[in-house]
Amino acid sequence: MTLLAEVVRASAAVAATSSRLAKVRVLADCLRALEPAEVEIALPYLSGDVRQGKLTLGYATLKSAMGDAAAAPTLSLQEVDAWFGRLKSVKGKGASSQRMAELKSLFSSATAEEQDFLLRLIVGELRQGALEGMMIEAVAAAAALPAAEVRRAATFAGGIAPVARAALAEGANGLKRFAIRLMQPVLPMLAQPAQDVAAALAELGSALFEWKLDGARVQVHKSGSDVRVFTRNLNDVTAAVPEVTAALKNIRSSLILDGEAIALRADGRPHPFQVTMSRFSRRLDVAQVHAQLPLSLFFFDCLLRDGEPLVDRGARERHDLLRSVLPAGLVTPSLITDELEKAEAFYDDAMARGHEGLMAKALGAPYEAGRRGAGWLKLKRAHALDLVVIGVEWGSGRRRGWLSNLHLGARDPRSGGFVMLGKTFKGLTDETLEWQTRELLAREVERDEWTVRVRPELVVEIAFNDVQQSPHYPAGMALRFARVKGYRPDKRPEEADTIDTVRAIYEKSLS
Repeated sequence: MTLLAEVVRASAAVAATSSRLAKVRVLADCLRALEPAEVEIALPYLSGDVRQGKLTLGYATLKSAMGDAAAAPTLSLQEVDAWFGRLKSVKGKGASSQRMAELKSLFSSATAEEQDFLLRLIVGELRQGALEGMMIEAVAAAAALPAAEVRRAATFAGGIAPVARAALAEGANGLKRFAIRLMQPVLPMLAQPAQDVAAALAELGSALFEWKLDGARVQVHKSGSDVRVFTRNLNDVTAAVPEVTAALKNIRSSLILDGEAIALRADGRPHPFQVTMSRFSRRLDVAQVHAQLPLSLFFFDCLLRDGEPLVDRGARERHDLLRSVLPAGLVTPSLITDELEKAEAFYDDAMARGHEGLMAKALGAPYEAGRRGAGWLKLKRAHALDLVVIGVEWGSGRRRGWLSNLHLGARDPRSGGFVMLGKTFKGLTDETLEWQTRELLAREVERDEWTVRVRPELVVEIAFNDVQQSPHYPAGMALRFARVKGYRPDKRPEEADTIDTVRAIYEKSLS
């Protein structure tokens, strides 16, 4: 039985060093000492998360539950996990008082160091720099396995925790059960930004270009008449999109497809992203909204066909296989070329039709599930970044009573935290103001007279003119003329753009 104190000590040691190798060594030592049943509990803690998901407990509530600390550590990992399970399950009449009783009991059993750890863990402020990439290295080191094999298994499992348990208990044999298979969604491959078409061709050579659609990323699994649809966060949304089942009903192959669902106007131009995402609301009458706002499907990748995994094959081969099993109307328009003039004409056509831009893919690139692979580049004419809301200020005038001015953070891949790049209240509709006030207050950590600090959970797409030098923000940079394009509920904070991407945009502007 492992005590929580052991994980707290490891977390502190990881936070205290900037050396990646030292962090991995500490994490590996901690993981190696765990019982098999404890791995899936401790590993999320070391990444600043809990396996039950967000407990939606505010900073003020937690502080009021904290009293005298225990003199010596006695709490085991499994006891803490059971407490979190009870806190997650409490609902209905009397839930607040029951939750408070559970919290007081938990904190009274914890030492001062454990109380501080639990507080920061629950509110999402445990930033120790142990992101999933580092945890994969730590699991590999603890189990004496190649990191590439652990990473591959984690992408097919949809996360690292179950893979870690199998790897530590069974070694290489434990990883064999994690393979791409029907009805088990995998994390999507992501792209890196490129400056323009010329830069993409210079990096990739002859490339596969595809329209970049501002729709909802969907992964579709088909086996016979059974069709299931998953979001980029691996949520099952099959019931919300009957168009997918209808579109694939006559396709005989068993398939795993990657693509976009998007709402188009009568003239074929896309509706705003938020309109497309409204189709995925659980409160809607699906039959009614399906008739009023149908979705169009554009698939751009095939990960499995008739039981054969395709993820290790090159993008061109997967491109051709996809077009051999689906009708042209279900496939994203594409062009394979090494000629700048043809690629730019294709880009201009996509933009003229109202789409975001292009994707450029290396012809030999495998499908790197769960990674921002070097073989995929995204091209957009307007500057836009996916950032995380880390705080917000109360509005004034007609916005009084609403949380309005957003504090925007870019992800720091080294620390796991978020670096503030500026503020904006531009581009917010009354509907968005009402929604974000409700959602951000639910994520409140602390506040002063003007500002509410929140858990960094909501991703927002921000358009801006350029990046300028600024002494007012930690990164020494700020976004110029930032405005909100819309929230991205389909994206997780870990998928937000990094401070390195922002710095690259700034440095490019100087050249």
